[in-house]
Order: sequence, then structure tokens, then C-alpha cells
Amino acid sequence: MRATTHAIKKPMESAEGKVIIVGVTGASGAVLAQTTLRMLDADPRVARIHLVVTETGIRLLEHELHISGPFAELPDRILDSSGAKSHRKIEILPNTDVGASIASGSYPADSMCVIPCSMGTLAAIAGGASNDLVSRAADVTLKEGRRLVLCVRDTPFNRIHLENMLRAQQAGAVIMPAIPSFYHHPQTIDDLLTQYVCRVLVQLGLPQNRQFAWKGQPLRKAFKI
Repeated sequence: MRATTHAIKKPMESAEGKVIIVGVTGASGAVLAQTTLRMLDADPRVARIHLVVTETGIRLLEHELHISGPFAELPDRILDSSGAKSHRKIEILPNTDVGASIASGSYPADSMCVIPCSMGTLAAIAGGASNDLVSRAADVTLKEGRRLVLCVRDTPFNRIHLENMLRAQQAGAVIMPAIPSFYHHPQTIDDLLTQYVCRVLVQLGLPQNRQFAWKGQPLRKAFKI
């Protein structure tokens, strides 16, 4: 008999850029979402951004960033754009649209982050509720083995919060509390925001040149011996 060989199929690699899902909830920290969207929009490796803002997230944008107006105009208002809209990568989706593309695992998204992520949204994700588009898209991201980053924003944490974070992490999510770092000697609020968001984007597979990387500190400079 003639031997037959079977080619090993490799995962399909798209020649196009990455598709990222961004969820925005009502936890304080709208400027984190704004910085994330600006950096994703400017990143040539990103082809498409699907933005979902919860009802309380819309209130957050209005309260903290004074952003309001027609729903369809939110992306440009968040980006504070005065230029042409035609090149924008962001598609905004209603949180009630559980039939949207990103609600299915067959849609080829690469990763997702929820920034900021409220404790209510964390609970829905940890419990697999899928009762709105943010929690459904997050559930799909986990079940498809894709990267999900939850930028939780609350303090102090109670036991329910901690247990929900543990459940989400055990299911595959990355828990990234919105905690600023100071070892890069930030001079402005923007310095704090940029460093944190850079680290979020690294988790999404998008390393950033603007991120400060710690290279160690000689002991003789830290202490006088």
C-alpha cells in the first residue's frame, strides 16, 4: 500500500491587524478608557476596535470627561477629534445588542479589555451571566481562549470582590487593578495614565515603546553601606 501523509494544519494567521474589544463601565476612571482608545487608535497594528459602553459607563463619560451627545458620535468625542472621521477604527456597539458580531465566538476578535471594570461587571463575568454585550463578549473571549484583561477599579475590596476576581482569573482572565506606578518618576497625570495603559496593552499583545521598563537599580545607589 502506498503510504499517505497528512499535512499538519497550522492556525490561520491574518495578514490584517488586530481586532480589539474595549468595554467601558461605570467604575471611576473614564480617563483610562480615553487613553486606551487613543493609543489603540494610533497603533498601526490595530485594524479594528469594537467599543461597548454600558449605561453607567455613558454617565461616567459625561460626569468625568464632560462627554455627551449622540451615541454614534461618542468615539470621536472620546478621542477629542476635530479631523476627518473616515480613518477612525472604532465601531461603537450598544450594550443591549447581544446579537452583535462580538457576541459570537466565530467572530475573529483577538483580545478584550474592560477599562475601567466595575465590580458589577466583574460579578457578571465571573458568574457567566452574559446579560449584556460587555459580559457576553467577555464570556466569549474566555471560552475561546483569548486574552481578557479586567481593569478593576474599586477600593477597598470586600470578600465578594476578591472571590469574583479569583473566579475570573481561574477562568483565564487577567486581573489588572487600576493601580499607578511611581518607579518611573511620573511628572504628570498623563505619565501615570500612559504607564498603566501601556502595561494593559502589553497584556493584549501590543507592546508599547512609550512604556518605561525597569532595568534594575544598583544596591550602592539605593543604600549607603
